[in-house]
Amino acid sequence: MKRLLTSLLGLLLLTLVPALWAHELRPAYLQIVQIDQQIYEVLWRVPAQGKLRLAMDVRFDDSVNTVSHPYASISNRFYTERWKIQHSNNLQALTIHIDGLQSTMTDALLRITWTDGREHVARLTPDQPNLLLDSDAPSHQIGLTYFTLGVEHILLGIDHLLFVLVLILLNQSLRQLIGTITAFTLAHSITLAAAALGHLQLPSAPIEAVIALSILLAACEAVRQRRGATSLTIRHPWLAAFGFGLLHGLGFAGALAEIGLPQGAIPSALLAFNLGVEIGQLLFITVVGLIFGLLIPSLKSWWQRTSTRQTKGKSHDDAPARTMEIPASMVSAYLVGGLASYWLIERTLLMVLP
Repeated sequence: MKRLLTSLLGLLLLTLVPALWAHELRPAYLQIVQIDQQIYEVLWRVPAQGKLRLAMDVRFDDSVNTVSHPYASISNRFYTERWKIQHSNNLQALTIHIDGLQSTMTDALLRITWTDGREHVARLTPDQPNLLLDSDAPSHQIGLTYFTLGVEHILLGIDHLLFVLVLILLNQSLRQLIGTITAFTLAHSITLAAAALGHLQLPSAPIEAVIALSILLAACEAVRQRRGATSLTIRHPWLAAFGFGLLHGLGFAGALAEIGLPQGAIPSALLAFNLGVEIGQLLFITVVGLIFGLLIPSLKSWWQRTSTRQTKGKSHDDAPARTMEIPASMVSAYLVGGLASYWLIERTLLMVLP
């Protein structure tokens, strides 16, 4: 049973391995800003790793004329192109194509700003890589776009999910867990709003490294708890959840800063993004609860019955019961701690090495 549980938990984390590189699943970003009656500045940003980038390009229909050729650069894990276009009809009925999007696992966020203050936000997906601009776009489109973005960010951000997993391991009752998750939610909502509104600005690299450190420290506390030790974090996990939640909120804000907030709908977009994060977080907690509350106990019970039948009539009948006793939470804490250690080293080196 020890090997079975270890393998199952290992497979659970392995299913999240693609998200270890979740930054490569960040959405592409297309910004179009009107600067004159018919002239628009275009910014196209695609996730990149070193000199490699996702093979996606913007293509407008024949109603657009290129005024200046794209200027390309790579920085902060993004490939960026900037150029100017001309359109004689205020971009009405313009069709935008994202070539190559259908071959990826990411999305492309579109944001258009006109000189009269109007804004248009849309999300293009691998299933729908084309968009026809419509002046009668639904008013709830911005909220829905940022809500979806929030859900995707938390579910693809494995570092945030693993911190939530460790918080679950640290709590001994449902009441305590609710208090801890509430503290984490409140904390990251505070710093997310403060950073998104420009009241709090910190460099992203140290924040990412400290987030990895927070996961490692929390995982160590979960292991110590299973060994019978006690500490302030073990007795009151909500304190650690609140303190480290402030850091994780800055991480959420960093992702939001990559695409920006529509100036005409900042409160609703920020609220929608935060709600998306919370819904995604609740989905993850539900799945973890089902695994630890139903799946693993059922597997233990099945293994007990199987082992009892196989050893019936033999000596040392109690041997199977001893060999199958391994806390799934302990295995999870060690695996999470190992991943967090790797992230901490990697992110620290990225800060100190040129």
